[in-house]
Amino acid sequence: MQDLKDITIIGAGPTGLFAAFYAGMRGASHRLIDNLDQLGGQLTALYPEKYIFDVAGFPKILSKDLVKGMAEQGLQWKAPVHLGEKVVGLREEPDGGAPRFVVVTDKDEYPSRALLIAGGIGAFTPRKLPLKDADQWLGRGLYDRVLDPQVFKMKRTLIVGGGDSAFDWAVNLQGVAGSILMIHRRDGFRAHQATVDQVQRLSDEGKMELRTFWELRAIEGSERIERVTIVNSKTKEEETLEMDCVLPQLGFVSNLGAIAEWGLEIEKGDIRVSQTMETNRPGIYAAGDITTYPGKLKLIATGVAEACIAVNHAVHFLNPGSKFEPGHSSNMALFGQSPD
Repeated sequence: MQDLKDITIIGAGPTGLFAAFYAGMRGASHRLIDNLDQLGGQLTALYPEKYIFDVAGFPKILSKDLVKGMAEQGLQWKAPVHLGEKVVGLREEPDGGAPRFVVVTDKDEYPSRALLIAGGIGAFTPRKLPLKDADQWLGRGLYDRVLDPQVFKMKRTLIVGGGDSAFDWAVNLQGVAGSILMIHRRDGFRAHQATVDQVQRLSDEGKMELRTFWELRAIEGSERIERVTIVNSKTKEEETLEMDCVLPQLGFVSNLGAIAEWGLEIEKGDIRVSQTMETNRPGIYAAGDITTYPGKLKLIATGVAEACIAVNHAVHFLNPGSKFEPGHSSNMALFGQSPD
């Protein structure tokens, strides 16, 4: 079993990273655990190349750059980070009269005196292509998420889907991919109209191809993807095309997983918290998109504020004699500053 920490933070997206920064600022030992294999949560997994316009201090910033900055800030205290670990259980053990929580993952066990759940939309995995042999092509031309756009450099690329992510990558891979064909099973889309208009404009200009009522029927090749077969759902026409990469953007399946079994008050898939970000179980806090309360807004700005509230109350829970108000960081000796 790992060593005992004051706070275990479940989730390493923006909210979890800022919670790590604040925990270190308050002198609380902590760790981060995340189901994904990279920091950043949704920002990294869903839209790393997309601009965000509603983060304080930045007129606009790429998602991946925001994650980079938040990771540098949040991990400056050298807290351990455990990525690619799925939370599968929780035990509560007495520790001198106070509760001690043990978070169990599929790889290890992590004891702590308090928990902060910052799991975003919960544990999420990409929806798979409805092909029985799809998994064998992963990393061999099939990519269920984009971590490095240069993987598609000069490659003939098929994008499957009709949501925001599909349309975003149809735009963002312009000038990178050798060619882009985007197919969707119907002519209705679940993306922002401005991006839909942009893709349709690119298609009209011959910079890519957009086909509706087409679906992926088969993937073929030897070591890597070499060709695909697509079928028209209306006419039943089939067409085989030379292709190097397939990028399915069919959305993600998300759920609370094992957290739903911890006796927390759940409302429409979210964890209900009080104004102190505490759940109905003392010592367990939650912040970010995974939470709900009257007037809740699911924004990055809201999540980082909730992380501050949760950490401050967790620190006070662990040490009732500690000051609740942390004071201004500009006056902290921790950062090499002197009091006014």
